[in-house]
Amino acid sequence: MKKIINILIVGIMLASFAGCAEDYLDTIPTDEAAKSTTFENTKNAAMAINGICKTMNRQYLSTQGMNGEGTIKMYYGNYPGNDFMVNLPGWAPLIIPTYHMNNTSVYDYYPWYYYYRLVGDANDILANIDAVEGPEAEKQFIKAQALSFRAYAFTQLAQLYCYRWQDSDNGASNGLVLRTDPVPTAPIAADMPLSTLAETYTQIYTDLNEAIRLYKESGITKTENYLPSISMAYATYARAAINKQDYPTAATMAKNARDGHPLMSVAEYKDGFYKVNKEWIWSSDGRADETLYYYSYHAYIGYNGNGGAVKSTPKCMSKDLYTTISATDIRKGLFLDTIPGLTNQYIKTTGATSTARADSAAGNTLKRKAFASFPKLDPTATIFIYMQFKIANETNPGVGNLNHFRSSEMYLIEAEAEYKQNNAVKAQQLLEELTKDSGRDPSYSCSLTGDDLFSEIKRIAQIELWGEGLDWFMMKRWGDPIVHKHFRDGGNFPTSCDGVVEPEAANKWTWIIPARETDYNRAIKL
Repeated sequence: MKKIINILIVGIMLASFAGCAEDYLDTIPTDEAAKSTTFENTKNAAMAINGICKTMNRQYLSTQGMNGEGTIKMYYGNYPGNDFMVNLPGWAPLIIPTYHMNNTSVYDYYPWYYYYRLVGDANDILANIDAVEGPEAEKQFIKAQALSFRAYAFTQLAQLYCYRWQDSDNGASNGLVLRTDPVPTAPIAADMPLSTLAETYTQIYTDLNEAIRLYKESGITKTENYLPSISMAYATYARAAINKQDYPTAATMAKNARDGHPLMSVAEYKDGFYKVNKEWIWSSDGRADETLYYYSYHAYIGYNGNGGAVKSTPKCMSKDLYTTISATDIRKGLFLDTIPGLTNQYIKTTGATSTARADSAAGNTLKRKAFASFPKLDPTATIFIYMQFKIANETNPGVGNLNHFRSSEMYLIEAEAEYKQNNAVKAQQLLEELTKDSGRDPSYSCSLTGDDLFSEIKRIAQIELWGEGLDWFMMKRWGDPIVHKHFRDGGNFPTSCDGVVEPEAANKWTWIIPARETDYNRAIKL
């Protein structure tokens, strides 16, 4: 299988982003010969699409874990979410967020830089693709892929840097800088005001409508899961529409997205979430010869990892969510239950022994249970109650494909959209198809209505999508408070990572526009 080739992305690294204004967001090749080669023909232009794919799975900065889309999932979706516990009190500013209003923090500007890099690369392709040599169908397909990338990036940016739709005065609040043309050579950071949120979603919809039209007209289908496709465009549309509270569109697009992507089997569900299967709509390639080593997403979460980020601080489900999972649900077995007599939340393991402080007997019992059930655990791994065994590494360190969309999310978006349109029976049916018919919980049934039905949709979403970088994003959309219960209150969150984050807190969970933008873009008025 050929490697993903990045021949478009020859601009600056994120370290340069911290430098002068002239370098800001520069993703246009400075080597005109290289640029002319890229847009010489459709074969080379297709490699430019591969280059954007690679941009989603590469390391940025010297800061730990800045690795494209994996960082967004871990630091912005998982850590501050409602049901993802990691024993990292020193990371409390991300877990119980306070960085939202710090416009000079690397955590504030990383998503802005990263997604606008995708936007800039897509814009360069869109500006040049019509003039390249090659079949019209291939040009249509490449253009559709570039539009899909841009719409996806804007959708993610809107979730991070814009208010919830319900807080936006029907879209009148600030949106994004809608850069849709290649970055000019001088000045690099061209002055451009923020759009409204309504205008931002109009741009996303426009891009996706055009992409879908072009995919259809081209008659071409993708050959690799990491490449954008019409299914990926539908999935992006569904996610954008549910955030905009455009429920008819969300339901339609979610159904379209999952067409041809049947739910994974129970065996596939238990297989570690590192391997592409029929349910995956779009992912990032994560082969061993292009690994990010200990910076990768899987190195931070894969339960069988040999890095300190996993061995010392395994990733756990919140006790509150875990206790809602039915005993007949196969997903419950992918998290380590506690046992009677265990008073500590973790058991430090050295070789074959346990040092569980005052409760070594119970600790040793839990340790034996963990290693017997999941023998791929590193021999020196620390064992936590409710630790996860859902996501694994294919091989160490941190090798694995990274899913971005799968049909389960689409079922849940469709169920939420149907509920919001007062179609309770359809929402119930979708939950049963996802949970019972798939074999995840053969005993599941749903006859709930009203608020109880919406709570059930959210509960199933939190269980099904746990650890996949969607937790915080869903909670923001729902406008529900983040609740982390401390051990003393019957939960499993450590000191400084416990507490409640109300929907109105932290600028309504909205990251402030980074100074790296506002210092050089004089058209932004905050």
